[in-house]
Amino acid sequence: MKTVLITGCSSGYGLEIARYFLDRDWQVVATMRTPREDVLPSSPRLRVFPLDVTDPESIRRAVEAAGPIDVLVNNAGIGLISAFEATSMDTVREILETNTYGTMAMVHAVLPQFRERKSGVIVNVTSTVTLRPLLMLSVYTASKAAINAFTESLALELEPFDIRVRLVLPGRSSETRFGDNARPRMQNSISEPYAALAQGLLARMSEPAPFTRLQDVAEAVWQAANDPSSPMRIPAGADAAALAKA
Repeated sequence: MKTVLITGCSSGYGLEIARYFLDRDWQVVATMRTPREDVLPSSPRLRVFPLDVTDPESIRRAVEAAGPIDVLVNNAGIGLISAFEATSMDTVREILETNTYGTMAMVHAVLPQFRERKSGVIVNVTSTVTLRPLLMLSVYTASKAAINAFTESLALELEPFDIRVRLVLPGRSSETRFGDNARPRMQNSISEPYAALAQGLLARMSEPAPFTRLQDVAEAVWQAANDPSSPMRIPAGADAAALAKA
């Protein structure tokens, strides 16, 4: 029976990914900053651990407690919608610490066991915002685009050890807490010079359009984890697939 460790499982994509793997008889290590046992179905194949991907000691404890794993899914992340000029450098660092350095730190922590066994899969969940320039998302996009580049280079480095590395790129979803998580960092970040641009962006975001379902992302991660012939970049969601094709 295979084991997957997933970061950011308290809600959204991470929670759905954990459910998806549980339903398919995998052992699941679901990690969260603040563990909650009530968000996932009770199962002898489920373990819920605390994990803060910005804290090296927290990473060490979680990886040690998890023991041998077959797949690492880096899903934990935080959002930001903001005009760059009005974004403090402290906020920039906060986004990069979680979305970029946190992902890298998790990969760094599991690589020794994967390399020694000459097996393992790493799936990094980023975003289709990296496929085109978008207003008010410069910092968030940078944090995810860095992981795209990191993943594609890392895949070449790890190929001799039979370790697969893949990217899953979700589109826009109304089923996640991206907006809720981004809101505390948006205070004073839409300053008067950028107000008109921000209003136009919010108006376009409210228009009907194809979107990404939670299940789309779980299915894409499952494909990345189980199909050795899967492409490096797997778009997740109708809008993501259309954007990737374009």
